[in-house]
Amino acid sequence: MGEEWRGRVGFITGAVTGIGLGVAQAFADAGMRLALSYRNEDDRARTAEWFAAKGYEAPLFVKLDVTDRDAFARAADEVEAHFGAAHVLVNNAGVSVFGPTDEASYADYDWIMGVNFGGVVNGLVSFLPKLKASEGRRHVVNVASMAAFLPGPQAGIYTASKFAVRGLTESLRYNLFPHGIGCSLCCPALTRTNAWTSALKRPDNFGDSGFKPADKAELEQFGTAFDAGMEPYEVGSKILAGMTRNDALILTHPEHGPDFEEIHARVMAALPQEDAPPARLHIEHLRREAMRAAEAGMAIGLDDLT
Repeated sequence: MGEEWRGRVGFITGAVTGIGLGVAQAFADAGMRLALSYRNEDDRARTAEWFAAKGYEAPLFVKLDVTDRDAFARAADEVEAHFGAAHVLVNNAGVSVFGPTDEASYADYDWIMGVNFGGVVNGLVSFLPKLKASEGRRHVVNVASMAAFLPGPQAGIYTASKFAVRGLTESLRYNLFPHGIGCSLCCPALTRTNAWTSALKRPDNFGDSGFKPADKAELEQFGTAFDAGMEPYEVGSKILAGMTRNDALILTHPEHGPDFEEIHARVMAALPQEDAPPARLHIEHLRREAMRAAEAGMAIGLDDLT
């Protein structure tokens, strides 16, 4: 699977644990050359050992805080200098932090949105010029979460960040078609990772939280749910397959059919049962036609929408 990606250069954020590592391993098995961002040296060392044991080319490891725009720009230049080109960007790094949204502080918003949405923005601004300048199969994958569709009472800011990544990615796809670059939104659900430890790694400069202090025992109990999750490598393999098909949306877990049926029913029930005036119908017709034209590779301007 994915033979057309052999030799392609990919950059993955948050790539030495969890879903990021699963993506890296699936990409490596497909013959890709990889640059992997990381924060923890022990995790980096374990990932390097996996590549060595498989006899694969050693990745370029880039220590990176995805909220650091200057460092992200340097990372993009480093990848290009090392490999000569960049073809695939996977924005995966994120934090999973929960608490009642009505009690959240500015620091809670700034930290979670800064990593989960701002990190994606930084990846795009830093790497899209590199992808546009290269040739052949190229792709952007933004890893969100099923929280991009399913809100929850303890996940307001996390959900907002994932809704934001969803909206950005679905729009960006139309912009990248004319450049021959694919773009996918991936929304994994429960995966066997240590994402639940995020609250224990809160940076000091975002310490003024409105949430109660992280309780390690409580988080460990919450973390037992992740033991039932999908293996990260399976998620990575499904991302690779979705890239190969150039899917707009990559859903990895089959158990959410009832949720989507409920969402569909709720949205359709909310639509007013009345006729829309012809002028508004015409504008929406133009919008739909513009989206189809974008998918066919045309650049769309504002004049195409009126």
